[in-house]
Amino acid sequence: MSEALVLRHNAGGICTLTLNRPAQRNAINRELFREFRAHIRDIEADGSEVGLIVVTGAGGHFCAGHDLKQAPHADALGWLRQEMLILERLTTLPQPVIAKVRGSCYTGGLEFALSADFIVCDTSARFADTHGNWGLVPGWGLSQRLPRRVGQAKALEMMLTCQPYTGEQAAAMGLANYCVADDELDAKVSELAALILGNSRHSNAENKRLIYDTDGMALGAGLNHELMRNAGFDPAMRKKGEPIGSAKKAD
Repeated sequence: MSEALVLRHNAGGICTLTLNRPAQRNAINRELFREFRAHIRDIEADGSEVGLIVVTGAGGHFCAGHDLKQAPHADALGWLRQEMLILERLTTLPQPVIAKVRGSCYTGGLEFALSADFIVCDTSARFADTHGNWGLVPGWGLSQRLPRRVGQAKALEMMLTCQPYTGEQAAAMGLANYCVADDELDAKVSELAALILGNSRHSNAENKRLIYDTDGMALGAGLNHELMRNAGFDPAMRKKGEPIGSAKKAD
């Protein structure tokens, strides 16, 4: 039996999904994407034990992008739409999502990473959009997510030059939330995960929803949405104003 193309590990409320084609720098083919889609559907259906998701790559790379050696799908546009919608479903999961990036994070891999809420990388990371090198245009959301992350001018620079950017440069432009030394990446992701998981899952999910639901709204409309679509206090809290951590300690 062949090894899974997406490895899943659940521990301590964290679900880690690892793209697993290290010999191909985790380039994404249809088989890998189908496995990734199955995991996202499973989390949507029964993710009550999952408080945080980490997406990463096996070996020394995150993802080199779409596997261009694979022949196009017979319904190329239909399959592309399926891929795009699965990445959007990753983004809109109630759980926070961290992309943990080492090595190559190119083109489709960059689109994968941009579908996460946070990008945490080390100094080995290299980010690039190389659609232009191949006469391609984005189909997984890069033209929308990249300028929202780094601004229009920097997004155009990345897309039109196709040049790679270091992890330090990615952090400086706001593409990555953090860039750390190569031997500190696991510890940094664990630190960030602990901070997130230490808070109310209800609040985490609702804060995330409010941010994405109001993206692009005028201020007045966004303020009204926050008020009228407010989910209120976490029902798991013992009393209003008592921190989640203190409630746990009292048990």
